Amino acid sequence: MDHKRLVIVTGLSGAGKTQAVRSLEDLGFFCVDNLPPTLIPKFVDLCTESKKDIDKIALVVDVRGREFFNALSEVLNELDGMGVRYEILFLEASGETLIRRFKETRRSHPLGVDGDVLHWIEEERNRLQDIRGRAHKVIDTSNLSNSQLREEINNLFGDGANLWKIRVMVVSFGYKYGMPMDSDLVFDVRFMPNPHYDPGLGPMTGNDREVQDYVMNPPESQEFIRKLFDLIDFLLPQYIKEGKTSLTIAIGCTGGVHRSVALANKLSDYLNSRGYNVRIKHRDINRKAGS
Repeated sequence: MDHKRLVIVTGLSGAGKTQAVRSLEDLGFFCVDNLPPTLIPKFVDLCTESKKDIDKIALVVDVRGREFFNALSEVLNELDGMGVRYEILFLEASGETLIRRFKETRRSHPLGVDGDVLHWIEEERNRLQDIRGRAHKVIDTSNLSNSQLREEINNLFGDGANLWKIRVMVVSFGYKYGMPMDSDLVFDVRFMPNPHYDPGLGPMTGNDREVQDYVMNPPESQEFIRKLFDLIDFLLPQYIKEGKTSLTIAIGCTGGVHRSVALANKLSDYLNSRGYNVRIKHRDINRKAGS
């Protein structure tokens, strides 16, 4: 387990553990929610023996485990004895904040079904006092938005050069076949020079260098590419800041074979050079008629 990172997420109900785990998943952690503490050592052994590359693990342990949760301190001592390194992330919030969140979600506190939510919040706070004292990091989420909590998690558990970033899908398509339904950003490049009408270029696609030069060498194409890249450079950090985990950028021409393919390749290469996680898909490139 020396090469693995084990994070135990715990804290008050309603303090943001669900959002924290989602953020850890985006960072590549293998996450398990509401795992009984007594199973943690066995789970660690399974991950250590696994042939799969599971090097980042996050386990959510809280009072939903009821009587099983009481064994957490003992289990942590057992992990210490095994030489397992772990980090405890403890999330909390003010009583007023937690009451408001329970009312907004219309959920009861896991310790009690009656309406005295504040009583159960304080009861839970008392039960968690010892584990809070062992926490490596305590985050008070009272005044944090989801995106701010995500940023906190990223700063704590991101791995430097491979910090969490948005996953980008670049899709080329032909307008005659309809726009991709899941597009977030759509760019129409039908103003660019059309190789479809050139006898030598028509049978080719935007994957061919001759087509790429024909489409992108004119001054107006070069200016558009510069402005597009500037816009993308501005937008992606804003989407990341707001917590967006995936983005689909669609680029369309008439048939989805020449212009959109050439520019989608160009944009994909640019995003890769900027360190983003990029996939590319040419939806209509194999259709007979296109441009």
